[in-house]
Amino acid sequence: MLIIDRFEGDWAVIEFGQKTFNIPKVLIPPGAREGDVINIHITLDREATDSRAGAIKRLADELFED
Repeated sequence: MLIIDRFEGDWAVIEFGQKTFNIPKVLIPPGAREGDVINIHITLDREATDSRAGAIKRLADELFED
């Protein structure tokens, strides 16, 4: 369970069990308050990953041309 502990500037402090971590406040739904339980769904974007890898490879190829 993820619970909003508090807000500190641009960050939301999230409790997860006995641990806490920060996430950008802009990722928290509007109207969320301290004590609210949130859900986070994380997915991989393979297309974006492949696109970034290709762009990085092209830059490296240009930089290290023979």
